[in-house]
Amino acid sequence: MHCVKEHFSTTLEVKQSKFIAHLIPYNLYESTLQQLKIDNPKARHFVTAYRHLNEYNQIVEHSSDDGEPKGTSGRPSLMVLQGQGLINSAVIIVRYFGGTKLGTGGLVRAYSDAVNLVIESAELFEYKQEIIKTIEIEYSDVRLIDYECETFTIEIIEKSFEQKVIYKIKAPKENMDAFLEKVARMITIL
Repeated sequence: MHCVKEHFSTTLEVKQSKFIAHLIPYNLYESTLQQLKIDNPKARHFVTAYRHLNEYNQIVEHSSDDGEPKGTSGRPSLMVLQGQGLINSAVIIVRYFGGTKLGTGGLVRAYSDAVNLVIESAELFEYKQEIIKTIEIEYSDVRLIDYECETFTIEIIEKSFEQKVIYKIKAPKENMDAFLEKVARMITIL
């Protein structure tokens, strides 16, 4: 399985209709969709598809035709994500209607081609299962822990400042193990 770590986009034109495909990490899905709707007020459709792993390590999939004829856009886009083995990734295709109806077969081809095109242009990474830990540290160690998180590519999901500082962190197992070993004397794992 593969995933993306940043936003990629490409444009496909079919009979004057524009299909602007955006491939993004799943965690950016909601905010990117909202921003695209603001940035493209004259677009006719915002077709979406995504695949991600939930907290039980199960694949969750969803697609939306957003007003296109049923089964002609969202489902074919999702099938491309499945076929390419993408996980924790989402695709949003912004469509500007060009005046010529493409028919159901034409829509399926156009949306599938747009998703394939953006995947070809993207930098894909091999998916590594990530684990989440919650740690507690002293206020005086915050700067050092932040530095070590950056060094070991640990994502800080959440910080809360109470009597001590509590971090919720996420990273691939190898990175997490190395990080926890390095900072063991400064942290308490909750």
